[in-house]
Amino acid sequence: MQFDVQPSGGMVDAESRAASLAAPGFGRIFTDHMITARWREDSGWHDARLEPYAPLVMDPASAVLHYSQSAFEGLKAYRQPDGGVALFRPERNARRLADSCRRLALPELPVEDFVAACEMLTRTDVEWVPDTEGASLYLRPLIIADEVGLMVRPSASVRFLLIASPAGSYFSGPLRPISLWLTQEYVRAVPGGTGAAKCGGNYAASLVAQREAMDHGCDQVVFVDGVEHRWVDELAGSNICFVLDDGTLVTPELTGAILPGVTRDAILTLARDAGRKVEERRVDVDEWREGVRSGRITEVFACGTAAVITPIGTLKWAGGEVTAGDGSPGPVTTELRQALIDLQYGRADDPYGWRHPVG
Repeated sequence: MQFDVQPSGGMVDAESRAASLAAPGFGRIFTDHMITARWREDSGWHDARLEPYAPLVMDPASAVLHYSQSAFEGLKAYRQPDGGVALFRPERNARRLADSCRRLALPELPVEDFVAACEMLTRTDVEWVPDTEGASLYLRPLIIADEVGLMVRPSASVRFLLIASPAGSYFSGPLRPISLWLTQEYVRAVPGGTGAAKCGGNYAASLVAQREAMDHGCDQVVFVDGVEHRWVDELAGSNICFVLDDGTLVTPELTGAILPGVTRDAILTLARDAGRKVEERRVDVDEWREGVRSGRITEVFACGTAAVITPIGTLKWAGGEVTAGDGSPGPVTTELRQALIDLQYGRADDPYGWRHPVG
């Protein structure tokens, strides 16, 4: 795609931007520009442009508002030691978006166009990339069906959007173990469903369980499978990993009902290359509970683009709870987290080619 550049004439001034970057939170503040493009069944992708960030104008009968035909991604740009900026594994996110679109009967955006859009927006709004430890520029690509009409069918008209938001930690405050609520009533996904796609419906379905978790004093909810209700699935927005007493790293295998996390993949690679044994297999929730009690499971952590690597302390359920280790971040969690963020922020060699410099 060729992008038409229409820069904003009303950009946020430097003083206001600096104030926003001092404590950005997560997903609350947005940069000066966005990227849009359109697709039609008869003409493909077209009308790509970089333009001022602004509200959308949509017909109330647009398909996405009724049938949730949409897919999205999340990736980050990091300030580097030399003052430059690098995206982290954008090609991987591009391929996952294409996978999600296939599952949702949406057109696939070519990988090169996805990456070019991320580069252009980051380069244009580069002053919005924070330079403080733990902060980054979060990019949110989104594809939505905007054909007007109420027929239940794949949309013949689609819109691509890309926005960016300076972001601090997803979980507020200093790094600390979070607590999880094990929902035994709700499930996130089932075989043959959309669990492996990154789409809004999966997150909407998780919100009632997330509220249940908060009602029980927990930070997040963890789901089990939708068939036997015993196999650990994932959190509402993160994958999950367990560390055994012999140093083995275990994570639930990708069954088609679990999102194939880009951060998950990076962590497994880093662990293997550090000489750790890695197992991708089913994990029974009773293995988790009994493993923590016996000391077989020494650490548990969540991982995702937003969460990075976040230690998990306590698991609660109706009638009980267990806490891994002494409730503080464990050494393996800390080691892997440091290795990952050193790569992202350009403080370590990148033998994988994961950093994507933005010129």
